Amino acid sequence: MAKNNSVSNNIVVAVDGYSSCGKSTLAKDLAKKMQYAYIDSGAMYRAVALYCIQNRIDVNNEIEVAKTLSATKISFQYNEPANRNETYLNGKNVEEAIRSLEIAGAASTISKYKEVRKFLVQQQQLFGKEKGIVMDGRDIGTVVFPHAELKLFITADMEVRIERRYKELVQKGIITTKEEVAENLRERDYTDINRKESPLRKADDAKEIDNSFLSQEEQLNLAYFFAQEAIKRTA
Repeated sequence: MAKNNSVSNNIVVAVDGYSSCGKSTLAKDLAKKMQYAYIDSGAMYRAVALYCIQNRIDVNNEIEVAKTLSATKISFQYNEPANRNETYLNGKNVEEAIRSLEIAGAASTISKYKEVRKFLVQQQQLFGKEKGIVMDGRDIGTVVFPHAELKLFITADMEVRIERRYKELVQKGIITTKEEVAENLRERDYTDINRKESPLRKADDAKEIDNSFLSQEEQLNLAYFFAQEAIKRTA
C-alpha cells in the first residue's frame, strides 16, 4: 500500500472512465497531492490475466479462470525512489509485465466473469475500509464504492486516447502501431460497456472531466477542487 494520512475526515475518491483517458495518471497525481493511498484496480485484473497466461490457462474459459483465483495473491507495495505503487503477484513484482497489449486484452476478457469480479471487488473494498484512498477503474463509483464521497468520471476524445496510448507504449519500448492501439481500445470499450457484470457507466452523482484539451496540471487542479469540496461536506 502507498502512504496514507490519519486525518479524521479522509474520504474515498472513486475514479472511473475509459481506457487511456488519463484516469490512472489523474488518480496517482491526486493521491500524491492529498497524501492518500492509490490503488489501481485495473492492475488487479491484469495480474489475474498474467497468471492465467503464464500458467497456460485459457482466458476465454470462464470456469478454468475462476479456478485460478485462490492461487493468486495480489498486493501493492510503495516504491519510494520511483514514487509509485507497484503491483505484486504472489510476492513477485509484475508492474512492467502487466502493461503489454496482450495482457490488457486478456484482462478485458476476464473482467467479464462474475467470479473474477466478485473476488477482486471484495479485495478492493478492503483497501478502502479505512478511507483515505484514491482508486481508479471501471466500476469503482458504481459497484466497489457506491457511497464514495467523491466520484470522478474521466473521458477524452478517441483520437486523443489513441495518441496517448501509442506514445505510452512506444516510450516503454513496446512495438506496435496506431491501428493496433485503436483496435485494442475500441474492443476494450465495447467489452467494458456491454459486459453483463458491472458494465462501465458514469455514476449518477459523478463529476465528469473531459480532459481532451486539459493539461495534466489543469486536470489535477480541477479534481483537487472537487476533492476539497467533498471533504468540506464531510466535516
